[in-house]
Amino acid sequence: MISVATWNINSVRLRIDQVERFLAEQAPDVLCLQEIKCAEHLFPHEAFERAGYIHRAVHGQKGYHGVATVSRIPFRDFSKHDWQDNGEARHIGVELLGPGGGVIIENVYIPAGGDIPDREQNAKFGQKLDFLGRMTLWAESIERPTLIVGDFNVAPLECDVYDHKALLKVVSHTPIEVETLDTFRDAHGWVDLGRQFIPAPERNYSWWSYRSYWRQKDQGRRLDHMWASPSLAPQARAHRFVEETRRWEKPSDHVPLITEFAL
Repeated sequence: MISVATWNINSVRLRIDQVERFLAEQAPDVLCLQEIKCAEHLFPHEAFERAGYIHRAVHGQKGYHGVATVSRIPFRDFSKHDWQDNGEARHIGVELLGPGGGVIIENVYIPAGGDIPDREQNAKFGQKLDFLGRMTLWAESIERPTLIVGDFNVAPLECDVYDHKALLKVVSHTPIEVETLDTFRDAHGWVDLGRQFIPAPERNYSWWSYRSYWRQKDQGRRLDHMWASPSLAPQARAHRFVEETRRWEKPSDHVPLITEFAL
């Protein structure tokens, strides 16, 4: 069995103690981080080395965005796509070489898209849709067993948000975003592991705004995802989200997801 985790950490340097605690308690074989918010030379390699995650692939930039994949299993850097088309660090792909050899893990941080769901009024929203469009073109040519994970910044199902009607005009749950993500899913027949193991309409949130969370209102959204290619999905055995991290001191606004595979 191999376990893969994904977590938008919202600054890996600020929350390295939490990452170390998560690795000690949950012990995933591979951890994919988003929004690391640091350049590659400032990534806290020593902490991961101490924890036994000696294989690392980092695509970072100063202060914003950034992704990293760390592993106890050997891998090689496989891909680094600029789906944002502006040089932002939002993707890193690796190929497992040890157990699970040949499986590709794509780690992605899709743009949030700003506040106004209109590409004419808000360039960031158009960039988000275009990002998904470039991902879709890429997905059409995938041939290897592939797992794509990360912060997709889209809650696709009505039950993936706390109030479907209230959020229809809110970025992350608008019909055009959902339709665009559906097109990406259909381009390769991706299997949404979160909903395979926690079927709709069960609660399956991965993000809460800091404001609503501290009001103790469960106003969450499912923005983080783990999707498997059709050839890999049958090997998934379990999936969970680790919500207790939100009760740790100064937590990320996202919680980790973990999927176990028989590889």
